[in-house]
Amino acid sequence: MACVFAMSALAVTSSGPAMTVRLDGDYLRVALPQVDFLHGKPLDRLRDGASVAFIGQLTVTTSPNSLAPAARSLARFALSYDIWEEKFSVTRIGQIPESRRTISHLSAQAAQTWCIENLAVERGQLPADRDFWLQVDFRGEDPKDQLGIIGDPGINITRLIEIFGRPARSAQPRWLLNSGPYRLTDLKKVEIRGPRG
Repeated sequence: MACVFAMSALAVTSSGPAMTVRLDGDYLRVALPQVDFLHGKPLDRLRDGASVAFIGQLTVTTSPNSLAPAARSLARFALSYDIWEEKFSVTRIGQIPESRRTISHLSAQAAQTWCIENLAVERGQLPADRDFWLQVDFRGEDPKDQLGIIGDPGINITRLIEIFGRPARSAQPRWLLNSGPYRLTDLKKVEIRGPRG
């Protein structure tokens, strides 16, 4: 299984697998143990009382270099920090109002894990009888892009797809991971207990 992991200079790496993939009920979920986006300037801003936003995309393709996804999940994650409890809150905003979820009282690691795991693809959208590849693209939201991402019903998917279609700006932290091939029949099936928000 090939993995290519590229990240901004701001990201911190650790040893271990680059990506773990599993079936959680009706959803494919990924975990990125090496991603640490709550440090440096984003963490300083949170501790100063500001909210910080990240945007993420999980893409499923049927060949390693395909530009046409078979499925994708897009979301915007707004994080805040409670200076008294020293805990994080995360709000996930999806395409429709019903996809909005909030979770609080999280450690930094739990907040990061929750964001990545909430880029989930429905099992029915995955190729049933052939290999597929996954790409996670997770970025700090550039304030220049914020206008037009959030609309009345939720996030503007067209606008997010446009943003992910271009390279990240030089000051914009980004974590990009390509991994595969996978087969639906080979994925570990687990039921995760605990809050999803």
